[in-house]
Amino acid sequence: MTITQVQFAPTMPTRKRTAAYTRVSSGKDAMLHSLSAQVSYYSALIQSRPDWEFAGIYCDEAVTGTKDSRAEFQRLLVDCKAGKIDQIITKSISRFARNTVTLLQTVRELKLLGIDVFFQEQNIHTMSAEGEMVLAILAAHAQENSLRVSESCKWRIQKMFREGRPNIGRMLGYRLRDGKFCIIPEEAKIVRSIFAWYLAGMGKNAIARRLSEEGISSPTGGRWGETSVAGILRNEKYAGNMRLQKTYVTDHLSKQKRLNHGERPVYFVSNSHEAIIPREQFDAVQREIACRAAIHQPNPQPRQKYALTGLVRCGICGANYRRKHTAAGTKYEKIVWICPTFNTQGQNHCPSQQIPEDILLAKVAEAGGFDGLLSIEVVGAGILSFIYKGKTVDLTWQNPSRRASWTPEMKEAARQKSLANAQKRKELQL
Repeated sequence: MTITQVQFAPTMPTRKRTAAYTRVSSGKDAMLHSLSAQVSYYSALIQSRPDWEFAGIYCDEAVTGTKDSRAEFQRLLVDCKAGKIDQIITKSISRFARNTVTLLQTVRELKLLGIDVFFQEQNIHTMSAEGEMVLAILAAHAQENSLRVSESCKWRIQKMFREGRPNIGRMLGYRLRDGKFCIIPEEAKIVRSIFAWYLAGMGKNAIARRLSEEGISSPTGGRWGETSVAGILRNEKYAGNMRLQKTYVTDHLSKQKRLNHGERPVYFVSNSHEAIIPREQFDAVQREIACRAAIHQPNPQPRQKYALTGLVRCGICGANYRRKHTAAGTKYEKIVWICPTFNTQGQNHCPSQQIPEDILLAKVAEAGGFDGLLSIEVVGAGILSFIYKGKTVDLTWQNPSRRASWTPEMKEAARQKSLANAQKRKELQL
């Protein structure tokens, strides 16, 4: 018996496809400048290494590290699963995620894909033997620090409310200066127009369209819609009063905002600042709102809630998808979920997709079901991101052609029609 060692030709070292993830937690100019500096730094760092191949910079602006819905972070994970990245560099654990469960879940998922995450400040490589243990300890510390910061901010805001001071510094028509709302004349004209148009008989959607057509930006910088117009018409601040703590945040991890129905103290401050709208006109608008609601909804029924209600969010405009019955009474009749901006204002305002309900429910089952499901982000064309407690699942979907949904009877009817048309053409030729 002869044993010979098998010799392999030496393999050339491959360059690691390296990406960087950066995030700032505020939209202030200084923070955005910091983000720009981080992008420049990582671009130069990655391209300076001969053993690394530049795979991109993923940047999230003004989003907290406790949320799973960061758009660029989700895109990074999608590209990792697509095999486009071998290694990720990020400044620190707190920049990647402050939720210990989310962090470890993500790191383990990437580890199974053979992707290393390097945290510069802590000098940790997740692919190393001790990496996960150290990471768990430091992530728990980051999460506890997030809680302390959250509680401190909550105490400060509630103290301001008790003293009758607002916690927002900017709204359409006003800016906060030295603790008082001061009128911005050019924006106040827009507010006065909205109230006047409504009393003249225009609806909220008609007002939103007119504002968009005139090139006027919404208070949030996005698109005007029925909700944003309604928010202005009902805002007591335009009449010189303040109602404080209308909403509250449930906890420091989910950051979910809820309407305050008595769960937290509410404070009303009368004659707190100069009014843009006279009190009589403001009250007239409130009566008109109630009158129109009574006419169009004489017997308001409780809104039916479906399994997907409040879960599906548009990744383009940020609106929650709604359930819609389309093509009723025809052979193409079906239930879809659709972005309300696209549905009411058209593709020019939001070029999103409607999704058939049966496909959406099938994708939920494929992703892991409803248990622990926090939200569904319609990221882009044919891409859904399912955000669970501790994990994110990205799936693709395709809208089937109408022919694929035809029954055998429909197919036979189409065949007969085609034959009849062919016979007519033949007779004409004769």
